[in-house]
Amino acid sequence: MDKVQLGQSDLHISPIVFGAWAIGGWMWGGTDDVLAIDAMRAGIDLGVTSIDTAPVYGLGHSEKVIGQLIKEVGRDQVQILTKYGWNWKIKSGEPLLKGSEPGGEVKNIYSYAGKDGVIQEVEDSLRRLNTDYIDLYQIHRPDPLTPIEETMEAIEDLIRQGKVRASGVSNHTVELMKSAGSTVPVASSQSPYSMVYRKIEKDIIPHCIENNIGILAYSPLQRGLLTGKITSDYKFKEGDHRANTRFFKEPNRSRINEFLQKIKPIADDHGVSLGQLAINWTVNRPGITAALVGARNRDQAEQNARSLDFSVSDSEEQQISLELSKLVIED
Repeated sequence: MDKVQLGQSDLHISPIVFGAWAIGGWMWGGTDDVLAIDAMRAGIDLGVTSIDTAPVYGLGHSEKVIGQLIKEVGRDQVQILTKYGWNWKIKSGEPLLKGSEPGGEVKNIYSYAGKDGVIQEVEDSLRRLNTDYIDLYQIHRPDPLTPIEETMEAIEDLIRQGKVRASGVSNHTVELMKSAGSTVPVASSQSPYSMVYRKIEKDIIPHCIENNIGILAYSPLQRGLLTGKITSDYKFKEGDHRANTRFFKEPNRSRINEFLQKIKPIADDHGVSLGQLAINWTVNRPGITAALVGARNRDQAEQNARSLDFSVSDSEEQQISLELSKLVIED
C-alpha cells in the first residue's frame, strides 16, 4: 500500500488509517488489548502503518495499548496520529461528558486547549505512547474558552522542539482552520464522512482542496453500520454508545440496510464485503487523503487493509450515487 502525502507537510501516511477509538474501550462496550494489538500488527503487515488515537479514548488506555505495540514492532514502523484538547486533569468550564479507563473510575472530561494544557497533554501522550515524537498532533474539538491562536503557539513550540512533526485539526470549521493556519500550517482536517453522512462536501472539502490540506475521514463505515451487519435485531453490548445515535435508530437503520442491499451486487462482483466497498468509495472521493477505520481483531484489520485492492467503475459509481440520492435519513 503506497503512502500518501498529508497536505503540504512532509508527513506521509497510509491511505487507510487504523482508527483506535474502540480499543480504548470507552463507549464501545469494552475492549481486548491482546486482540487489539494483533489487529494493528495485521494491518501493519498489509501496509496500514498509520494509527489514529486520542488521550480521551479510554482516558489514556488506547494510547497505552499503542505504546505496547510500538515496543513490539518499533517506532519506525508506524506513524502516530493523536490529539489533545479534551482533558480530565484540568477543569475548564463545564464538563462535556464523562469517561473512564476500562473498569476504572468515571471522570469528568473538559474542553481545554490552553497553552499549559497542551504542554501537559503532549508529555502525557508521549509517555503513554512510548515515543519521543508524535507525527500528527490534532486539536480534538474547538475549545470555546481559548483563542485558537494561543493553542497554535504551543504547537509551534512543540514542532520547534521536535516533539511534533505536523499540526492538524479535528471537527473544526473552515473559519477555525483559517485562524489556526495563521500561526501554524494546518496539515489536515479530520471530520466525519461516509456514504450516508456527507456534510463536509459543502465547505470543508472545497476549502481543503483549494489550500492543499489533507482530509482524514473518520467513521467511513458509519461506526459499523455500513458493513451490513447491524441489522434491525442487532443486540448492542452494555455501554455501546451507538444504540441511541441518529443513524442506528429506526427508521434510519432499516433504510440504510435497504440501500446496502441495493449496492451489494457491486461488492459481490468484486468479491469484497459491503464494508470494503464503503471504505474504497470514501478514500476515492475528491479531497479525501485517508479513511480512518477501526478493527476489533485480525480478520477485520486484514479486510480493511484490502479495501483498496479493487477499482469501482464509472458505471458502478453512478449506480451508488443514484441509490444514495434516493436514501432519506431522518434527524
